[in-house]
Amino acid sequence: MSKERFKKLVELEFSKSTNSLFKKLESFKIDILKVIPPPEIAWEIKDDDLEEFILLGTLGNFSMVKGKAKSKKSFFINLAISAAVGKGILQNKIRSPLKDDFNQVLYFDTEQSEWHVQKAVKRVCKEIKVSEPANLNTYNLRKLSPSERLKLIEYAIENTANLGFVVIDGIRDLITSINDEAEASNISSKLLKWTEEYNIHIVVVLHENPGSDKARGHIGTELMNKAETVIALQVDKYDDSISIVSPGFCRNRSFKPFAFTITDEGLPQIVEGYSIEMTSKKKVFDVLNLIPEDKFQVLKEVFEDKEEFTNGELIKQIQVVLNKKYRGSKGKGENKIKQLITESREEGWLIQDGNRKPYRIGKLSI
Repeated sequence: MSKERFKKLVELEFSKSTNSLFKKLESFKIDILKVIPPPEIAWEIKDDDLEEFILLGTLGNFSMVKGKAKSKKSFFINLAISAAVGKGILQNKIRSPLKDDFNQVLYFDTEQSEWHVQKAVKRVCKEIKVSEPANLNTYNLRKLSPSERLKLIEYAIENTANLGFVVIDGIRDLITSINDEAEASNISSKLLKWTEEYNIHIVVVLHENPGSDKARGHIGTELMNKAETVIALQVDKYDDSISIVSPGFCRNRSFKPFAFTITDEGLPQIVEGYSIEMTSKKKVFDVLNLIPEDKFQVLKEVFEDKEEFTNGELIKQIQVVLNKKYRGSKGKGENKIKQLITESREEGWLIQDGNRKPYRIGKLSI
């Protein structure tokens, strides 16, 4: 082959390659005149003060939930799934207005045992009051390798009709190293591809570093940079029965922090009217330091919906009311509440007809 012939063949191949790249580039060009509808809402949260909803995530994007170990991330995820699977607003706080053609939900757990994952799904069933949600499929991927988990999740996303909402509780377990930049970039690219290509919303869960509020490793940094919303969970430092949910990062409007606790039935429960303001340790709340009128007001709220409580029930109900009204675990622990009950019985604010008998509300006389 002559040099001239070879040169022409090289130029031809180069021209084809260049033309192909040009066409591909043009296919991604933004047309300023094209009418593009806004993305549909995947989940949102109610602002109690403004009586309106704040956007958490849209179809075509992903969000991340982060927090330290034992911050009750999985319980918060239960709330998200319950909202996505159910109808209407959940606990007057969270809703997922998915349309019927985007109402299927996938839930993948990579950390918990099969028994615990099933228990989590049962919590969802109790929350939305159904025996088995028709639009929820849950998978326990704990015993698989990272590559196997990734392949199965991708397969499920590609082959689930009417899919709208996906939860991956344990995104770190889809890679072998949290500090591998290539793996981190691959996972974030997968999430961006899946969400846009299938017009779905994905919620991923990741632990924070023990000594900071940063999500762990390169994977955490990569996901925080790409997520539509980052939601941070932390245990209330004055009351470890309370978890606080706050905005870590929002591409949309930021939401106000709120709190939830776990009921005796093991269900996550939004704490209405909970005060999130930071309190100085020097001013820790103590229920015994309340004036008599405020102590009696606490008791009145306890007995609003029930006339009698056993001693154990009364302690728990007083804690519930105090969690709504005040901060400070040192002043509302069980020992403090027992002292309050004793004082209230002596003052006539509580009435007990005999030892081990139930308590009734009394009267305030000062």
